[in-house]
Amino acid sequence: MDLRVSAVDRHAIAPTDRTYGMAGPDAPADVLERLDLTEYEANALAELLALGRTTAPDLSEAAGIPKARIYGVLESLADRGYVKIIPGRPKHYQPKSPERILERAVENERQAFERYRQDVEGMREEFLDTFVPLYEGASEDVTPTEELFWVVDVGDPSERETRTLYRDAAQSVFVVTKSFEYFERVEAAFADALDRDIDVSVLLLHPDHLDETNRAIQREIVSHVRDTYPGVAVRFSRERLPWRGTFADPSMDYETGRGVLLVEEEDVPLSMRQAAVTANGSFVAGFKRFFDLVWEHEAVRPADVLD
Repeated sequence: MDLRVSAVDRHAIAPTDRTYGMAGPDAPADVLERLDLTEYEANALAELLALGRTTAPDLSEAAGIPKARIYGVLESLADRGYVKIIPGRPKHYQPKSPERILERAVENERQAFERYRQDVEGMREEFLDTFVPLYEGASEDVTPTEELFWVVDVGDPSERETRTLYRDAAQSVFVVTKSFEYFERVEAAFADALDRDIDVSVLLLHPDHLDETNRAIQREIVSHVRDTYPGVAVRFSRERLPWRGTFADPSMDYETGRGVLLVEEEDVPLSMRQAAVTANGSFVAGFKRFFDLVWEHEAVRPADVLD
């Protein structure tokens, strides 16, 4: 199945202030290739948009596409809804408007994804019947430590896990952070959790323990969070925090809870650190006990720090 979805990910279609001409580094065909067209398809559509209604032989000559290929190229463009075929002897080909081409490009991707989704759903039962027993058999050899947590690199992988925590949370999310310097990279998931009425509490390190750079970062982010998301509870720990992380849905019956955790290692660059990811309910309940003790007995409110 050719879904042709990846091109939108590989090439962001963004506005530009350049003037496009048939020659130069940003010729129309280059722009059209961002729609995941082949070189011949992009050249043909670019020429059609410039020429208007024309025949295949004339377009072949204008676009430099071999006559043996031009009909197949035009059929492909027509199948995607970018070109209209006008019957006659000879046939004529007319491009759709640029606005309509973009609309069809989006619709084509939507339909392709829907077909893919249906294919995946169609194989769900067979897939689970085949692989669940294999997975469960392999999991029998997992050690207690491996069952407790697994590790990911700090940076994109750990932030990906953090976004997942926000999106999968059912009741509550708790954050322990130095200055929340990564907030922008998880904000969309953070906001989504709040939109779903998830309770979010953020415990930061008191600015007295931060250098000037991190103090400024913390102040800016906390101000943004308080202004934009007034329902978020924020406090500052007067004592140093031995670990940082995010955890969701802890329960004292140990039935639920997930978390991402890294310990404080000032002498180790972030690029060389790893974070622990856990779905162990007991482990997460322990995080919550720590959080509550600091929150209630060692933390101060923003009014005592920022205002």
